[in-house]
Amino acid sequence: MNKTTNAPSMSKQMLRTSRIGLAVILMSGIAQMLTAAPSGGPYGPIQQEWPLPEKAATVRYAAPDGDPNADGTSAGTPTTIESAIQRSTTGDVVILRGGDYRTGNLQLNQGITIQPFGLERPLLKGTAVASDWVKQDNGLWRTSWATLFPSEPADWWRRGRNGTITPPWMFNNDMVFVDGVPLRAVGWEGDITKDKFYIDYKAGHVYIGVDPTDRLVEITAYDNAITRVTGSVHGRESDRIGPTIRGVTFTQYAYRAIEIEGTNPEEVSPEANHGKMVVGTTLEHVTFSHCSRVAAYLRGDKMTIRNCLVSDTGTEGLFVLSSSDVWIEKNILRRNNMQGMLGYFPAALKIFNQCYRVTCVDNYVTEQPNSSGIWYDVGNWDGLFINNWIEQSNDGFFFEISNGAICAGNLFVDCNKGVRSLNSRDVHVYHNTFVNSVASFERTPRSAVGDHFGWHPASGPDVDEREGHRFINNLMIGESSFVGPLLQCEQTPSLCETLQNPQIAAMGGNLYVRESTAKAQPVVAWSPLIAEANCSKSFESIDELKPSLKGLGGSDVEWRNYHGYLLNGRLTGNYSLSEKAAVKAVSTKEVPVEILKKIGLGESDTALPGAFGKVSL
Repeated sequence: MNKTTNAPSMSKQMLRTSRIGLAVILMSGIAQMLTAAPSGGPYGPIQQEWPLPEKAATVRYAAPDGDPNADGTSAGTPTTIESAIQRSTTGDVVILRGGDYRTGNLQLNQGITIQPFGLERPLLKGTAVASDWVKQDNGLWRTSWATLFPSEPADWWRRGRNGTITPPWMFNNDMVFVDGVPLRAVGWEGDITKDKFYIDYKAGHVYIGVDPTDRLVEITAYDNAITRVTGSVHGRESDRIGPTIRGVTFTQYAYRAIEIEGTNPEEVSPEANHGKMVVGTTLEHVTFSHCSRVAAYLRGDKMTIRNCLVSDTGTEGLFVLSSSDVWIEKNILRRNNMQGMLGYFPAALKIFNQCYRVTCVDNYVTEQPNSSGIWYDVGNWDGLFINNWIEQSNDGFFFEISNGAICAGNLFVDCNKGVRSLNSRDVHVYHNTFVNSVASFERTPRSAVGDHFGWHPASGPDVDEREGHRFINNLMIGESSFVGPLLQCEQTPSLCETLQNPQIAAMGGNLYVRESTAKAQPVVAWSPLIAEANCSKSFESIDELKPSLKGLGGSDVEWRNYHGYLLNGRLTGNYSLSEKAAVKAVSTKEVPVEILKKIGLGESDTALPGAFGKVSL
């Protein structure tokens, strides 16, 4: 039978066109999707033998010890990677033999493909080997180094605010590795231990505290591996086609490994004005690790990032900037902001500055104690966030100063906030599972007037438009160690005289489960409630809140002090609901049928709450 839905359309005229665009995504080219809820893998790179593209123009082979004078068209006489990229044009394929390529600052402007030879493993490394060390009387070892990457503090840094928590030397981009293990930078020789290093930039000296004898010591020599430029290079003009890179590892680069150049609007910008200079970049089964800042800055429409590993970066993992129709699937994002920089708000994946229709599906984000997970930041439209597994992150899915998102079928475990909507509108949250992770909807008075980054708030909804959220059929679990509400709606008290409608427009079918705690904890914190102090109040029971919500949350259910058999394997990573829990099915009529299909529920009229909507024994 055909299922109908009464899920509302956007109320603002300026959103209607954009929402039509989202509907096109849901029903068309995204046939490459989908798993039902988080798949559990395989995530990240899978070693495989890549076939040659059927329409390859010229195939060139490169090796770490290749001959730069060879044309590389024979596997028996490979050239260097530098020569192969310089010679290749649109449609050509560069095949990399296995081994370490100590290289960087490569440039290209053609739609070429770069991939491994057979099952071999090519590694592009941004370091050089340091072998000339002098032992000092103070027990340290010193070497002179020519390729250093000092950097001034970023523009967000203010000495009076950040100087005591983030010293300025943390912004330098150099790295040192001993037998593949990174050392931590410090600000002077007196802080050096066996796992730390210091650089005297004026003298050009690097100091370490471990004996380098019979050790492999590597120091950064390149600040990036490959830049896809938008201008002319190697005697050719840009073809506006992005590269395809498969099965390659990039590691140990100062600053970033890959950059795709493009437009960076610093004002409110129509979609047609950015993302067009390079189109169609594809990164598949690529590994990025140990980049001192970011693994990659990526710009351009119709980009695909699939089965990549992004790990151990200094600040962000990946940056997607001012791009449309981007597909991000089955990646592993872990351990970024490894420096623990404070006063700065990084993310494993940041989707920044007026991106349209960026889809994140079935990614695995973990080990992020100093960072958020996936952050749609400033001026984004119609995000689609489906079937992702996010754990141990600050904000799992963060949607800030942006317009319209669907968040469905995701699992959030041990996040400070699983879902966080800040100064956004029309964020629709369906069938997610939250374990010790808050769902938070927030609005503040921040606007373009007097703001340090004035165009940031101007690119999103106005203060009085930050509403229209939907919170339907979610499973919220708070274990005995979890403190605070499971759901919160926050509003700055100064807004309460003018903004008295709830941020959430539709709410129901949610199940709140709390184990017993030493001290009673709220289930929900809600604002605005005009009759309350600061127009907000916390409630220990959802039933206490319902009379104030005028019909919102009428079908929500709460289990308090519950210690029964709820999940099939919390400790083993199985977050499906057990049949023994006897959780009642909820209506799906408020969920668009296209979304139900994406999260594996088909056209069913009922399902269980949460990301795993079918009973599992």
